[in-house]
Amino acid sequence: MIGAYFFITMIRYDCFSSIGLEFSTSSSRVGDHTVNYVALKMLFGDRAKYLMLLCGLTFAVMLIVQQGSIFWGLMMWSQASITNLNVPIWVTDPGIAQVDEVKPLADTAVDRVRSVDGVEWAVPLYKGLLRARLATGEYHQITLTGLESATLIGRPAEVLEGRFEDILQPDAVVLDQWAVERMGGPTVVRVGTIFELNDKLARVVAIAKTQKSFTNIPVVYTTYERAMRYVPHERRILSYVLAKHKDGVPVEDVVQRIRTQTGLGAFTQEDFGFKTYMWVLVNTGIGINFGTTILLGFIVGMAIAGQTFYLFTIENLRQFGALKAMGASSFTLSRMILLQAFTVGLTGYGIGIGFATVFGFLTARGGNLPFAETWQLLLLVLVALLAICLVSASVSIIKLARLEPAIVFR
Repeated sequence: MIGAYFFITMIRYDCFSSIGLEFSTSSSRVGDHTVNYVALKMLFGDRAKYLMLLCGLTFAVMLIVQQGSIFWGLMMWSQASITNLNVPIWVTDPGIAQVDEVKPLADTAVDRVRSVDGVEWAVPLYKGLLRARLATGEYHQITLTGLESATLIGRPAEVLEGRFEDILQPDAVVLDQWAVERMGGPTVVRVGTIFELNDKLARVVAIAKTQKSFTNIPVVYTTYERAMRYVPHERRILSYVLAKHKDGVPVEDVVQRIRTQTGLGAFTQEDFGFKTYMWVLVNTGIGINFGTTILLGFIVGMAIAGQTFYLFTIENLRQFGALKAMGASSFTLSRMILLQAFTVGLTGYGIGIGFATVFGFLTARGGNLPFAETWQLLLLVLVALLAICLVSASVSIIKLARLEPAIVFR
């Protein structure tokens, strides 16, 4: 009798059409493969709700990945002054808050750092803001970076035009590609262009490739000694001491020795970058703005998925009741709901990442938009999506747990 009614119910509802239910003769329970097939058939059978679920989860994933990637790209830009130089240890004033907050040191700081046990080398670095005056009469603010002439430690790894070694020539400077862009383009600024820094001539000998900075101020490289001529005279001019630990000596130990023996602030490249991250998060609204957007994407995805799943379950109570009447346990029905939730969730995850990646590829080409889609972010989004699916499915599972099999006869 029950089997006949269940057969009639399958004919009546499209989502059960063409399904042959298997039963175990020993337990009179629906087979696992059949249960999974029925669950997916129900999910795909109601195309309107399936597409609504898919669109909601896809939008949530795309929004979280897009905003998260832009946020992380901005964080990478904030420490560009650190990563562009790529040195293991930064020595500076102990009260410094972030890399762009320069607090000048005494020139003797270099020798003091070199005297610390475990330090392989230490070189001076100048970093400061100046105004460049082009031949056209235009002024542009630039970041002047002075490297030690003997080693040129801190030089960019890639040079687009010219030779970086030519920086040792008289009045020679090297620009990054952003300086060319900001100062009028290659028709105005190129290798061979002459401009003024503090009423002194500077001749471009090379164009280097660097990571764009948070403030997007062009960078001009020269030697440390020449930088001293360009900048106004002050009692203290040294900005940083760049150092490296000896092979086999832990960098953390050397950093601690520098702090103890010199009284200066010393940081590894990673620690200085993290310190800059935290300053940006605390002193700007970036963290709150992007965090709010990401949270809204999570809430929207959860609300759409939860409501749609609940309506989906309500409209299919008779089918679930029929399965329960045939011996399917509440655990089996819960597994069906979870299978449906995770199927549409992972599908939306893939499509959402695809849309976000295409957005980043189209808008972030050339480095004009900060966009860094990392595997850590994708993993975090996957965990968030699984949480959305689990919470959404739980709403329906609670309903099914209270379901009476007799509903199939009503």
